[in-house]
Amino acid sequence: MNEFAEMVPLILSMLAAGVVSGVMAGLLGIGGGIVVVPILEFALSVFGVDETIRMHIAIATSLAIIIVTSFSSARAHHRRGNVDLKLIKSWAVSMLIAAAVGSFAASKLNGKSLVILFAILAFFVALKMLFKGDTKKAGDKFPDSIAVQLMPISIGSLSSMIGIGGGVMGVSFMTLFGMPIHRAVGTASFFGVLISIPGTISYMITGYGVEGLPPGNIGYVNLFGLALVAPVSYFAAPVGAKIAHRLDQRQLNLAFGAFLLFVSSQMIYRYLF
Repeated sequence: MNEFAEMVPLILSMLAAGVVSGVMAGLLGIGGGIVVVPILEFALSVFGVDETIRMHIAIATSLAIIIVTSFSSARAHHRRGNVDLKLIKSWAVSMLIAAAVGSFAASKLNGKSLVILFAILAFFVALKMLFKGDTKKAGDKFPDSIAVQLMPISIGSLSSMIGIGGGVMGVSFMTLFGMPIHRAVGTASFFGVLISIPGTISYMITGYGVEGLPPGNIGYVNLFGLALVAPVSYFAAPVGAKIAHRLDQRQLNLAFGAFLLFVSSQMIYRYLF
């Protein structure tokens, strides 16, 4: 009984994380990893999991949760006609491969410099969206160039490395080339599905047999965290999607800009201080 009482705050915090991550997935087209990863990392520290593998477990479990969250969010946005299926089809293969490679690299290498670079770029995009209105367009459609074709690779690899669904980079890039933000958010929610599935599988494989894993793990993925957070996130995501479609262009830009500011500040603080 005492052991259960000690776990109540942990269970409640994970359920709360599921609600917040689900709503944010539907509202902003993100997978909710930026909310889930810190909570899981803290929970694992409470249970005495070694710090050398703690973040790997948090990121891997976050990606597993994003499979459910992003699927729910993408379905809700698709019902409203705000998913660019043509773009997804053209980016799907590159993004799937990049996500698998990115998670494999993260399990072996230190991605600190990439995270910091992304955080700094996200910070300036956030300031622009918050204080200068809509992001200035670089064009009215996606140019057919090598640089643009590298975007799904960048989104897939970096997102899987840090346990997020790809919405942060995806929405910023798509709006830069003229896509309405509601459609960009809906399309980015589908990126989470493409990124999280291969990323999760890769973390399961690379974490197999690693010493010090807590009970309930398959590789780096913790099934306890997945079972608590994923169902709540699934049902909360359509609520966020419904809210998104009630906001106008400027309001959604402000919401996304505020989210980017939070993400970038949190990353900069974590990796530099």
